[in-house]
Amino acid sequence: MSWWERLLAWEDEHRFAVDCLIAGALLLLVLPGSLAAKGGFVSVTSSSGLKVARYAFDSRAVAALQVVAVVVPLAWRRVAPTLSAALVYGVLLVQMLLVTPVALPLDFLVLVALYSATVHGPLWARRAALWGAIAGSGLLTALLLPSSPDVTTPFAAGTFALLMMLAVWAFALARRSRMLRLEALVDRARQAEVDRDRQTQLATAAERARIAREMHDIVAHSLSVVIAQADGGRYAATTDPAAPTHALETIGEIGRAALTDMRRLLGVLRTDTAHDDAPGIITATPATGSLAVAPQPAEGDLEDLVAQLRATGMRVSLARVGTPRNLPPGAGLTVYRIAQESLTNVLKHAGPDPNVTVLLAWRPESLLLEVADDGRGAAADSDGRGQGLVGMRERTTMFGGTLSAGPRPGGGFRVRAEIPTPRGTS
Repeated sequence: MSWWERLLAWEDEHRFAVDCLIAGALLLLVLPGSLAAKGGFVSVTSSSGLKVARYAFDSRAVAALQVVAVVVPLAWRRVAPTLSAALVYGVLLVQMLLVTPVALPLDFLVLVALYSATVHGPLWARRAALWGAIAGSGLLTALLLPSSPDVTTPFAAGTFALLMMLAVWAFALARRSRMLRLEALVDRARQAEVDRDRQTQLATAAERARIAREMHDIVAHSLSVVIAQADGGRYAATTDPAAPTHALETIGEIGRAALTDMRRLLGVLRTDTAHDDAPGIITATPATGSLAVAPQPAEGDLEDLVAQLRATGMRVSLARVGTPRNLPPGAGLTVYRIAQESLTNVLKHAGPDPNVTVLLAWRPESLLLEVADDGRGAAADSDGRGQGLVGMRERTTMFGGTLSAGPRPGGGFRVRAEIPTPRGTS
């Protein structure tokens, strides 16, 4: 902010103090001239019976009182513009009617009151100030006519006063319009800043929720398989010496896959991958030296997911129905994560050796994913801290889909998600 902008900001914050200083300066400027030219034109009758005009002087006390009564209300010209203008108009009206029609240079202060009421006052005050100025110009002409030696002088004085007031009023309207535009721009900029901050907060919250879902799906699934393999290998070691080796191989595969997924997720969060020194987050192609990010899993990777769990000993089958079509960006990952979380829940809660069926059905206007088992289902114990179903519902809702989860008739548990597919996809 420049010094001029800082000065304007300070002046706007201290309006009354600044206007008091301006009123004091006007008092020092107007008072000497008013004391030197105290009085006005009056009509007298000459010895020949003709009316002539002469300048009659009033007392210095009356002149000083007029100046103070007009200047002091100007200190409130922006704090209380309507009251200030009314007091100035009232004092000058009394002066015109009871003292003298013209009291220069004091009468010029009516222009300050007119300007202040037009710029800072409400609509009715602006109109009242304008009509009051017009009426004052007419009254000036009427009061000068009886004491003027010719008709031209009063009309010239009234017309000059009217033109000055109209010019000040027009300038004040332009000034007010500019002020309103500036205030509107400031309000718009402030609102845009508030909206931007709100959008940033919403985007941050949405990104945190997305990262939390990804972390939950990756870690929960991988650790569940690792725990199941470790427990199964330990129990089977007494009857099958090769079981621990097979379990360790499966644990290693699951761990490497989880590590790859975690590196992929962390790679997305990096803001400057070109200067990344951490190996493995972004994969470099040795032949070309270019950077490549591994693709996110989608609905086409369900066979690999099922094969991975089948290798752990789970009896799981995958059924596909319909003709595959292109999905909106991110929808394929949502289908994969819902299936992954559902199978993880089966591994944790369905009990020993359940039968699991994964159905992927392409319908005319939607994609249906169903994961069902015949295990213990809802009867299994839970610590109540899992976020799996919450995350699945959030993922489905983002694409306008629906998700239902609950016990199956006759036993077991079923998760059913349906995601709309846009028309025209192929």
